[in-house]
Amino acid sequence: MLVLLPPSEGKATAVEDGAGTALDLAALSLPGLTAAREAVLTELVELCAADEDKAAEVLGLSQGLRGEIAKNTGLRTAGTRPAGEIYTGVLYDALGLATLDAAARRRAERSLLVFSGLWGAVRVGDPIPSYRCSMGVKLPGLGALGTYWRGALETALPEAAGDGLILDLRSAAYATAWKPKGALAERTATVRVLQSKTVNGVEKRSVVSHFNKATKGRLVRDLLTSGAAPTTPAELLTSLRDLGYAVEGEAPARAGRAWALDVVVTEL
Repeated sequence: MLVLLPPSEGKATAVEDGAGTALDLAALSLPGLTAAREAVLTELVELCAADEDKAAEVLGLSQGLRGEIAKNTGLRTAGTRPAGEIYTGVLYDALGLATLDAAARRRAERSLLVFSGLWGAVRVGDPIPSYRCSMGVKLPGLGALGTYWRGALETALPEAAGDGLILDLRSAAYATAWKPKGALAERTATVRVLQSKTVNGVEKRSVVSHFNKATKGRLVRDLLTSGAAPTTPAELLTSLRDLGYAVEGEAPARAGRAWALDVVVTEL
């Protein structure tokens, strides 16, 4: 199973100044992305070093986040930590990688893939520095990163997925960078989180945002800790129900389409 995750906007500080191993692009997973990573890294560092105002505009940073620009200028020499420790926020708090037992942690390192505007995609054990560059950024030279990454990911991701299940939990901005097609799409399941409320005796459902992330984090954690190993979307549906989730979904009506699963929650 390959689980596709979004990154977090906020990120942990890599390490104290002067400590830690510096970035080595060749040490990252999915080596087919190395050239594309080098191109994005080079333009991002040069942009941030040359013109702070322009960098803030391109990266969409408020005045209070100007410190992120200086962070980006030092990416090549900054200390690194495993990506699973760099990414923070609601989804990653609920996932709780640091508190997984050894077996679940090994499963996480094999199956979790975090999409990134800077790296394309990384595994949670890959050593990266803290950075600021979302998939929605449009760099002056390379253009929109969601579009830029498609070519490289089109080759790298099917290889990473192999012949197993793909659980796609990415947000819309990161889903633009790669979309499973054909037989690969048929082995893919996306998840939407809906809150169910009863109003005047009638059930009403609504899409949740903040708690969508928390639910997805808990869902992935439960799959990892249970040792569940679904190989198809239908098996995933059964596994999630066995774990206590209220899940709805069925095979798509047309070939070459991903399964769309709804996880229904009553409490957030």
